[in-house]
Amino acid sequence: MRAPRFWRKSRWHPLAMALAPLGWIYGAATARRLRQGAWEKLSVPVICVGNINAGGTGKTPTVIALASLLAAKGVAAHVVSRGYGGTAEGPLKVDELAHSAGDVGDEPLLMAAFAPTWVAKDRAAGAKLAIAAGAEVILLDDGFQNPALHKDLSIIVVDAAVGFGNGRVLPAGPLREPVAVGLKRGDVIVSIGSDKAQVALGKSCLEIETLPRLQAALKPLQMGMDWQGARVLAFAGIGRPEKFFRSLAQEGAEIIASHSFADHAPYSKSVLQRLLKEAAQKGAQLVTTEKDAARLPASFRPQVLAFPVRLEFSDQAKLEELLKNAGVPLK
Repeated sequence: MRAPRFWRKSRWHPLAMALAPLGWIYGAATARRLRQGAWEKLSVPVICVGNINAGGTGKTPTVIALASLLAAKGVAAHVVSRGYGGTAEGPLKVDELAHSAGDVGDEPLLMAAFAPTWVAKDRAAGAKLAIAAGAEVILLDDGFQNPALHKDLSIIVVDAAVGFGNGRVLPAGPLREPVAVGLKRGDVIVSIGSDKAQVALGKSCLEIETLPRLQAALKPLQMGMDWQGARVLAFAGIGRPEKFFRSLAQEGAEIIASHSFADHAPYSKSVLQRLLKEAAQKGAQLVTTEKDAARLPASFRPQVLAFPVRLEFSDQAKLEELLKNAGVPLK
């Protein structure tokens, strides 16, 4: 589904107010599930990357950045994910050559290029298999509201340009739980966005100052591709496709047309053929995100360029200090 527009408007929007009772029920159910959780303590540090908002905050780039940092420091980090969008129950280790996004989800398939990645509906079982396979650290993807495991460091990721929306809980707003409640369980906030957005976030949500905050930004990965003046037809099915389109334009690409799809949406043969035909008619190159590219049929990928981005932290030394304090054996 696409996020309703009223989620980003006032908490007093008529639809938000009408749905507020359902939000209270959703929030109460989440709180009860968390109270009843096992919170099992593992033999290695568990670094949780999650959010309070539903989708589209930048969790996957954050996991990839952490995996890359830990690998550079000589630490064997494994990712454990529920595999949203995939059919596999797991626990199983993602094999980029054998599995498709339909099997394990697009995000695990992408993260598997940076660290051993396990898909498991039962997070504890997946983490234990990862440890048996040599994991020194577990990167728990999208596990902030999952009570199966004790977290040694809980990272709350937020899109600085969106913040916490209208401040209401699903379906009245974009939140999985009230902001104040979620922040009490968190250890650090990673806010992703431009300097302007970072300042605006601090002014709009004073509650975030209750936790340490790391600012970060997504930067295009330079891989020899010159986007300046390139005629492109861009398409994306992610939480906020407009971010992708804006980044592409900032690199100098001429966006002839853009198409937004729902987050994690599968691409049917008819949709892909329509995109290909439109691109040919307009003399444009098809371009999408890395996450979307993971959902494309292998036979179609050579006809599409991926636009890779990587997360850069403004204060990596502070991040490393937080990891060390959580027991991560940085070398």
